[in-house]
Amino acid sequence: PPSPLRAEAIDLVATTLLGRANRLTRLLMRSGAHELSRTEAGVLATLSEGSRRITELAATEALAQPTVTQLVDKLEGRKLVLRGRSGDDGRVVLVEITELGREQLEELRTEIRANMREALADLPDTELTELAHAAQTLGGLIEKLQPPRDA
Repeated sequence: PPSPLRAEAIDLVATTLLGRANRLTRLLMRSGAHELSRTEAGVLATLSEGSRRITELAATEALAQPTVTQLVDKLEGRKLVLRGRSGDDGRVVLVEITELGREQLEELRTEIRANMREALADLPDTELTELAHAAQTLGGLIEKLQPPRDA
């Protein structure tokens, strides 16, 4: 069993990290003039890594399959994604990001990075270093929790 101090640290991170990360994302997304919702941006970010089935998108984004279908319909109507058939199995429908979708996602990411840099610029060096280490640790945690991609 972990020491009491370690158990306390684990509990603190487990109870606060997700809420704070969500709030930070909301604050950074709210400050811009972009046209993407957080959910739309999440789907486009996932698709920027490669085409996916609706079921894969639903699992990755932790959304119900009908919700993802509606979201993909909306994004397809805006020409940000398109549906196509799998080369391996013509019955499988894959969703992929379009060039316009990539452009809008990159515009959003650029805007968020600029907002984040502005906020970070005021932090003392020690806090900035702590955040840099935390960001690396968080990246490792995300990799550990990421579900394997369907073959």
